[in-house]
Amino acid sequence: MPYSVRNLAYLSLGSNIGDRESHLVNAIARLQACGTIVRVSSFYETEPVEVTEQAWFLNCAVAMETEQTPSQLMAAALKIEREMGRHRAQKKGPRTIDIDILLFGKTVLNSPELTIPHPAMHQRRFVLESLAEIAPEARHPALQKTIRDLRDALPPGQGVRRINNAPRIRTD
Repeated sequence: MPYSVRNLAYLSLGSNIGDRESHLVNAIARLQACGTIVRVSSFYETEPVEVTEQAWFLNCAVAMETEQTPSQLMAAALKIEREMGRHRAQKKGPRTIDIDILLFGKTVLNSPELTIPHPAMHQRRFVLESLAEIAPEARHPALQKTIRDLRDALPPGQGVRRINNAPRIRTD
């Protein structure tokens, strides 16, 4: 029997088009094909970053155990985005669903296709608030700081407010 390694990956999900909550729940359900969902944060309404002339986002963080490689998980996330109607018409623009890999075990990867840890996660309150809820002691493998410490070091700004508790996600 071949030996398989299960890695703990943390993902950030966001939506600002249509029924944002349904999009997040749908994406989480689809991600279950990639591994075991361990935890899901509450949903947070968040101010858009960089391209600010668009609707606010609904975001959450997901912890999952997976046997997939980072590249396989990224390919699966991109496929889910396409299947859910994401069109990349404008960089950082409106989207039905956005799925980013934040952390993947202790992996540090920098390739043209994928960078892990996510290169901007330590600067984004909308990422760190939801991730700190489910993994405050997780450590950024490049910066060697906990998620809680990274969140607490952020300057004021970037509107983020929790709108509900973590959703119940069916795992059957």
